Amino acid sequence: MNLQVGVKILLKNSEGKYLLLRRSIEKYPEIGSKWDIPGGRIDPGVSLIENLKREVLEESGLVLVGEPTLISAQDILKEDKHVVRLTYTGQAEGEIKLSDEHDKYEWLSIDDLKTLENLDKYIVEILGIIK
Repeated sequence: MNLQVGVKILLKNSEGKYLLLRRSIEKYPEIGSKWDIPGGRIDPGVSLIENLKREVLEESGLVLVGEPTLISAQDILKEDKHVVRLTYTGQAEGEIKLSDEHDKYEWLSIDDLKTLENLDKYIVEILGIIK
């Protein structure tokens, strides 16, 4: 079994809205165009926060500012891999520049986020703890 660690972040803007990214169906045909938050797998030997900063910049063009807060740790068990996914909240600045991994972005209120269709199921699991 392959062990992987992933870091994700709910980025909140000054209006109290959260950044959602829609996965590109061309890049990820096996997943489809699901909505997700910035993040990804870590590079071993690099701190969690440095990995998070890299993922935010790569996927959104934004720069993480301040100290993110850890809000969730999830065990994702699949047939051939075990993913430990750590989710943070935090803030970033800059202008959105999507990578080829995503084809659309939205800033949504927590209420809108909770009713969004095609939302990644692991994000749905943690929505109850967001105020």
